Amino acid sequence: MKKSILIVLCAIGTQSTIAQNNINVPMIKNTVTINQPKKTVVYQVFTRLFGNKNTTNKPWGTIEENGVGKFNDFTDKALQEIKKLGVTHIWYTGVPHHDVIRDYTKYGISNDDPDVVKGRAGSPYAVKDYYNVNPDLAVDPAKRLQEFEALIARTHKNGLKVIIDIVPNHIARNYKGLSNPRGVKDFGADDDTSVEYARNNNFYYIPGQAFEVPTSPDYKPLNGEPNPLSDGKFSEFPAKWTGNGSRAAKPDINDWYETVKVNYGIRPDGSKDFPELPAGFENKGYKEHFDFWKDKDVPNSWKKFRDIALYWIGKGVDGFRYDMAEMVPYEFWSYMNSAIKVKNPEAYLMAEVYNPKEYRNYIKLGKMDYLYDKVETYDHLKAVIQGNALPDALSEIQESMADIEHHMLHFLDNHDEQRLASPEFAGSPEKGKPLMVVSATISSSPTMIYFGQEVGEPGNEDAGFGKRSRTSIFDYIGVPHHQRWMNGGKFDGGQLTPKEKELRDFYSRLLNFTLTSDAMTGKFEDIQSFNRSNNETYDPGLYSYVRYTAKEKLIIAVNFSWTTSSTFQLKVPSVILKKWLLKSGEYPLIDQLYGKGYLLRIDGNGDGLIKMTLKPSESVILKLEY
Repeated sequence: MKKSILIVLCAIGTQSTIAQNNINVPMIKNTVTINQPKKTVVYQVFTRLFGNKNTTNKPWGTIEENGVGKFNDFTDKALQEIKKLGVTHIWYTGVPHHDVIRDYTKYGISNDDPDVVKGRAGSPYAVKDYYNVNPDLAVDPAKRLQEFEALIARTHKNGLKVIIDIVPNHIARNYKGLSNPRGVKDFGADDDTSVEYARNNNFYYIPGQAFEVPTSPDYKPLNGEPNPLSDGKFSEFPAKWTGNGSRAAKPDINDWYETVKVNYGIRPDGSKDFPELPAGFENKGYKEHFDFWKDKDVPNSWKKFRDIALYWIGKGVDGFRYDMAEMVPYEFWSYMNSAIKVKNPEAYLMAEVYNPKEYRNYIKLGKMDYLYDKVETYDHLKAVIQGNALPDALSEIQESMADIEHHMLHFLDNHDEQRLASPEFAGSPEKGKPLMVVSATISSSPTMIYFGQEVGEPGNEDAGFGKRSRTSIFDYIGVPHHQRWMNGGKFDGGQLTPKEKELRDFYSRLLNFTLTSDAMTGKFEDIQSFNRSNNETYDPGLYSYVRYTAKEKLIIAVNFSWTTSSTFQLKVPSVILKKWLLKSGEYPLIDQLYGKGYLLRIDGNGDGLIKMTLKPSESVILKLEY
């Protein structure tokens, strides 16, 4: 088989351009046959916003005013176009039935109280009924579960996997399971409410005190709009602990007051009231974990959430994104995730964990597949593009997680964060392009993008409860750049501007490349320090590193300046080229994104030299054939 080396070079901001010594070499496809994608790419979509064609965007607008998307908006054409983007999994965010301010009483659904609901459309993380789906998302709310089951089947038919949310740390303050399977009791149904804590209580209580709605001079539910239930009261006695752990009967307005915390057998003093995993179980597989828990007595909440997860796996869901996973003990995750994996070994389990010291516990003991790489890679990339840090530390971050790098999900945009293209983050979609190259190619970890990111959505709407820089998850709203790609349901990009079309093409080229590149599963080595110390032409905004396997080699070099072009000779140290079995001479390099050619020349010291000019925010990926 023909051997190949890949060299990736990036400069942040504009589309890639040809280096001064470029040569015209035709595009050569990868010579490695890949039966399955080496990496995975998750496309996060906020389900109620995806198919919304309404462009009114009135702050605090109703469904009638601002519109809402439906499950049925994910047509075969839409799903095919998402897959073509280079996607393997879709995370349908906001599917489980959560609180909404809309009258669905004719379907047997109780109205929700605006005093304990954030926004009008409601937070997707205040789940009201785990055995059914959000009625807003159905054409016929009476058949909402069937419509979602049809979407699962349609997604699979189009070659994509389905992920939905599970939020084990907290549920809606007014949880009401209308769709419980036979024998399933609601959360709290058997709780002893006379005590703060009992092992098999589902909640923590504040005995003798009633819940009080939080107040603030700066906030009124529904922006002050009259509503029969909006009276500053919500009946709950005794009061429960709030979702973020507040033990006050009247939470602060900034607490997660719309939710209540679930009890997993952690006593109020923080001690554990359940069996712990034996020493050495960090090296055991999910089957051993499953066997360990078979004969153990565990808290009731563990069983409830395990059954919820298995219910959705039984419906054909392929995996879950776990909200605030580190607020729940990793022993529970071992219990639930091992049960999921026994039922579906290919289940895709990703989670929010923001404490790097706990990463290995949640991966190795909690049996998580993937954790957010937020406080390391994401935060540092954001600091670099905002001019608050140099890129060098990216190598240290990667090397510090070498043993778990495959498990660290990379992203630049999601529903919780400021949009990549917003002025509060990168400032433009073009400035975000090289960040995307680094995020997608620095490790074998999955890549996640948020719908609209690929067309430069800046999240510039004041939606009501949700404010600018983030696309609101609390309101009925349209997503303008995404709507231009959607083109009235044609999903053909017919209304996109030329820049938006180019940006989506860039994402498609990059993501599809990562799915087929053998080197994406390979070793990481820093060449940044070598170029900093031995290269006078190497500007401060540049960053470079190596990824390689026996079949392919990659070098990523990034210019983090969005104003200055860099003309330089990138140096690849001889110690790396010896590993690649390269001898002296010149080797053609081919850009895998846009097909342009460069040369690698090996000098008398055995170091590789690549002469190039990278314009502001430019990115290229080069492959060397030999």
